[in-house]
Amino acid sequence: MDYKVSTGKDGRRLFVSIYFEGKRYRLFNGKSIGLPIKASDNLELLRSAFELKLMEGWRPKKNIDKTEVANELSFTDRLKIESDTVQNGRYSHHHKRDCRWVVKEWEKYSALNNLSNAILSQISSGQLEAFVKQSKWSPRTQKNVLTTLRCLVKDDKLNQIKTKRTKSVLHKPIKDVPALLDDVKEFNDALYVCCILTYGCLLRPHQEIRLLKWEDVDLDRNIISLSGERNKSGRNRIVPLPSYVKTELSSRYTKANKYVLRDSLTPYSRDYIKVLWKRYKEQSTILGDGITLYSLRHTSALHVFQKTGSLLKLQQVMGHSDMKVSLTYLRGLEVKQLDVEDLPEL
Repeated sequence: MDYKVSTGKDGRRLFVSIYFEGKRYRLFNGKSIGLPIKASDNLELLRSAFELKLMEGWRPKKNIDKTEVANELSFTDRLKIESDTVQNGRYSHHHKRDCRWVVKEWEKYSALNNLSNAILSQISSGQLEAFVKQSKWSPRTQKNVLTTLRCLVKDDKLNQIKTKRTKSVLHKPIKDVPALLDDVKEFNDALYVCCILTYGCLLRPHQEIRLLKWEDVDLDRNIISLSGERNKSGRNRIVPLPSYVKTELSSRYTKANKYVLRDSLTPYSRDYIKVLWKRYKEQSTILGDGITLYSLRHTSALHVFQKTGSLLKLQQVMGHSDMKVSLTYLRGLEVKQLDVEDLPEL
């Protein structure tokens, strides 16, 4: 026998592998042999069907490749498969959420436009662009939809789509941080600790601070250490502890608790901090317009850059994986780019 047939799994994608004349062919369905069978529906039946066809003399195309096999799947199925891979991978909560949402939106759009079973080659660039640029979405959402699609499926049709440039948002710094922190402290202690860590250590509140453990905090060496698995950049992150942050943490430390933010062995739920800040905002009398929990991180970033003038230090303290991210971040802050002396005189 000059061939071998087996089954395989890539993430959650099921397929039949055929080894023939030194090449491997991965097939996700029976279209090439005229059978409406998908590997995801009945893998063993599909394998048996290919074995029977091979015994009858059928052979896989010699020029078949991964792209051709992928194109046999409908665009909807390709999105679902790639989204499932993302859900099982080490990606951020937000990226996983965006992938799920975009797939659901495409399913609704494709059903209305008779594209549910269409492969990518049967879908025009105009139809893809119409999906991305739906009027119900803001330019920022349209850009996010396009970015998510490009992450899930690599294709020139998606690369040709251009979305409107979104207007930059200027993040105003908090004018009186101590007063805000004192006000938050009276409202809720957990939120206060979260705020002081966001400002003093530039940690991200909803993930890094919410899941911060006492074992991550070294009060003797005045540092917080987070492994790459624990932060957005994927790199190990070590940040110093300012004296005022150390004082607050020292007064709360207890061996009985695992997490810094909660007197418990389990962390708060994912949306707890968001809900807590919303409740504080509703009753606060000193919180200015446009001030969010992340405004503390923005304000701290501005102060770091003003003190050091170093993009490298800003990148390190913010935990960005790339300096370009730090530069983009800085553009959204109220940084003075010119001195009065630089302006023309009369």
